[in-house]
Amino acid sequence: MTTRPTPPPTPPPAGHDPAVGVVIATRDRRDSLAHTLRHLLDLPERPRVVVVDNASRDGTREMIDRDFPRVRVVALAENRGATARTLGVRVLGTPYVAFSDDDSWWAPGALAAAVRHLEAHPRLGLLAARTLVGPGGTDDPMNEVLAASPLGPAADLPGTQVLGFLGCAAVARRTAYLDAGGYHRVLFFGAEETLLAYDLAARGWGVAYCPDVIAHHHPATAPRPHRTALQRRNEVLTAWLRRPLPLALARTGELAVQARSDGPARRALREALLRLPGALRARAPLPPHVERAARLLDGGRA
Repeated sequence: MTTRPTPPPTPPPAGHDPAVGVVIATRDRRDSLAHTLRHLLDLPERPRVVVVDNASRDGTREMIDRDFPRVRVVALAENRGATARTLGVRVLGTPYVAFSDDDSWWAPGALAAAVRHLEAHPRLGLLAARTLVGPGGTDDPMNEVLAASPLGPAADLPGTQVLGFLGCAAVARRTAYLDAGGYHRVLFFGAEETLLAYDLAARGWGVAYCPDVIAHHHPATAPRPHRTALQRRNEVLTAWLRRPLPLALARTGELAVQARSDGPARRALREALLRLPGALRARAPLPPHVERAARLLDGGRA
């Protein structure tokens, strides 16, 4: 595969906040993306926006060029999954990067609040926002999980320490994100956030839940059963990449038992085994203090 050079960072148009921008990775979601872009471009922070198009076939790039000239598009020749976000981070070039999906956007003032937290807390590598779902603004269940994290607060962080977040509701320090390597190629897509949180913590960066930073998420209502298989696959691969071998073996065994009677589990197990050699080559166990934190979040699960 030929690797193209990373395009140079995009300069800030007049009136934009030079500190923060938004990266979106998308594929074949033209109409939903257009709705998201309208919200983002109406924000008072007027962030730069970079869309990395994972080889869409529905006219996504043409739509952006025609209707959203302020948005920079990076068109990929193949689908790179979540790793496309890393290319977006490099192109964007701002000190702080907010991530949106093609069905999510930021509340007015949220990005300014995120910048204040990041500038006031130099160890903060990534903050997880409060996510409101749908037209009614219902709290995503993840909000309660993050708020109740047993890791508790830290004196040098603005909120509760966590080792997870929603990819469409996170703001990262660019240097921290790149230091951690961004999203991992082995996972491709699906529950990829935990591994990034692990890698940030392993390098000394803090990850915290900041409920005053608000993101809106309007996911499609149609069922997506393949997502369950991807998430279960990547939970097992994340264990092989970073957790102790007995735990990785145990989680693989659990999935194998489930696969006897569950179709998504069979798909997850099959795909995890196909990707396992790559995970083993990239294996780098967590430092002891981060592994202890991960086990605390697991509830002591061995």
